[in-house]
Amino acid sequence: MAEAKTVTFESIMRQLKEGQYKPVYYLHGDESYYIDKIADYIAENALQPEERDFNQTIMFGSDVSASQIADTCRRYPMMAERQVVIVKEAQNLKNTEALEKYMQQPMPTTVLVMCHKNGKIDGKKRGYVKAIQQAGILFESAKLRDRDLPAFIENYLKQKNASIDPKSTQIIADAIGADLSRLTSELEKVLISLPENDRRVTPQVVEDQIGVSKDFNTFELRDAIINRNILKANQIMNYFDKNPKAGNVYSFLPMMFNYFQNLMLAYYAPQKTQEGIAGWLELKSPWGAKDYLTGMRNYSGMKVMQIISKIREIDAKSKGLDNPSTPDGELMKELIFFTLH
Repeated sequence: MAEAKTVTFESIMRQLKEGQYKPVYYLHGDESYYIDKIADYIAENALQPEERDFNQTIMFGSDVSASQIADTCRRYPMMAERQVVIVKEAQNLKNTEALEKYMQQPMPTTVLVMCHKNGKIDGKKRGYVKAIQQAGILFESAKLRDRDLPAFIENYLKQKNASIDPKSTQIIADAIGADLSRLTSELEKVLISLPENDRRVTPQVVEDQIGVSKDFNTFELRDAIINRNILKANQIMNYFDKNPKAGNVYSFLPMMFNYFQNLMLAYYAPQKTQEGIAGWLELKSPWGAKDYLTGMRNYSGMKVMQIISKIREIDAKSKGLDNPSTPDGELMKELIFFTLH
């Protein structure tokens, strides 16, 4: 595939809010959230409400051909500065030759938005990709990594004039995961609940609005493991056993692996200080390095290696390998026991 121009969701939205519209936006990738946000903004702001009836067209890739899309794009707007053509399910287009030809000479009065979800544009279509880049914007909407979720949550709330503490951030990230559409929906629910004179999101607010216990969640379990608090860890595991929706092996294992993998790396940090480890692990802030300093006090390097090996074993068993019948809850307890003893 041709190398895409460096473009981010933020840069696209900044240009759109400044009234700068490109002739073509090809939005592709596995994360539908950013694709929808860009397409919806263009649909709601590129035209005045009274202009949309004649100048805004929504098409579906499974129902039209590339030639039909190109012909629509070549029309002139009616009593408006521009027309908008939005193609949803663009991944279902069978042939793109007519669009490639159109993009070589796009209409300056048309804004074409191609929404290609659940995957990326075919890398073999080099001419098509090059035509898109020359005509406008090629943007890949990639899934966020788990480690990037706290920053996303903090920034999202900051833009809404709200703040959140690190514990609440991690509780939400662990409970909701990287489905940004669901995540932002839950954050909006939290925002609505906040009074105007107190825009802080606390663990109690998270428990009340999202239904995740502030005392029994993967964040608290992680904290108990880091501090080698056997009693608290077992209390949380028993709670999970009775309330599987609160925590399960599929959210628990990635949390364990990420922490102990980073803890293993922390042993190789040139400087065993909070700032040194934060820089070595490329953490967002030195605050997170405290957990690794605590972990190095409570776990030897050899024990960490053994724990990582055990996590891999439990992961395999959770997927049915060499494990015909052991329930997930028992697998979690087995790993916790091995880790803490």
